[in-house]
Amino acid sequence: MDSIRSWWERYSFQTAVVTAGIGLAWVIRQTQGVAIMETYQFLSRPFQSSVSKQELLQDAQVRELRYRLTELESQNQQMKELLKVRVTPTEAGVWTTVIGRGADSWWNQILIDRGSSDGIKAGAVAVAPGGLVGRVTHVSPHSSQILLISDPNSQIGVVVSRSRYTGMLKGQSQNTAILEFFERDPDVKVGDIVHTSQFSTLFPENVPVGRIKSINLDKQPSPEAIVEFSTPLGLLEYVKVYPFQEKL
Repeated sequence: MDSIRSWWERYSFQTAVVTAGIGLAWVIRQTQGVAIMETYQFLSRPFQSSVSKQELLQDAQVRELRYRLTELESQNQQMKELLKVRVTPTEAGVWTTVIGRGADSWWNQILIDRGSSDGIKAGAVAVAPGGLVGRVTHVSPHSSQILLISDPNSQIGVVVSRSRYTGMLKGQSQNTAILEFFERDPDVKVGDIVHTSQFSTLFPENVPVGRIKSINLDKQPSPEAIVEFSTPLGLLEYVKVYPFQEKL
């Protein structure tokens, strides 16, 4: 008996701690922690913020309105920039929104939300902030497909604005294109501006296309330059479409 009393006096505290731990674990398992959470919430309630659910919802609505306003301001700025783009056709253009673009054809074509019911026809020219975008190739009553100038099948007659040397611009599925000059020794410099030429059959003349990024005058069979498009074709959201009759 004395040995039991001696053992209890020596290990009573440790035994109580272990028993309490086992009991607490059992309670947590049976209640899935609800009791502990309720106790915590009761003890911490005096220190919690008094913000109501209604106030949180109002804050969320204010944030949403702020985000919408920011987007509207961005769209308004894009529209203002579109108004600055000058093209040769005198007929009024049609504002359109880009509604479709495939990941595997990102640099090849886009789908817009206007079609034949809006007066759009195949061959129409599309522009955006910066200059030329492409031309309409297929039309349905309420949508149209535009072949981008970055598509490898796109070939455009262009001219270097400063020196008036001409060449053929070919897309390469990115925001740059290859310009093959017709002359053997063209007067061209990095930074020169490139426009559509009067010899282009698919586009009106003097529409901005891009800027010379690099030059290779030793390229065979003709000198070449890399042209960076002035329009960010990878970020298109709106384009303006002008009617254009293909030159014969």
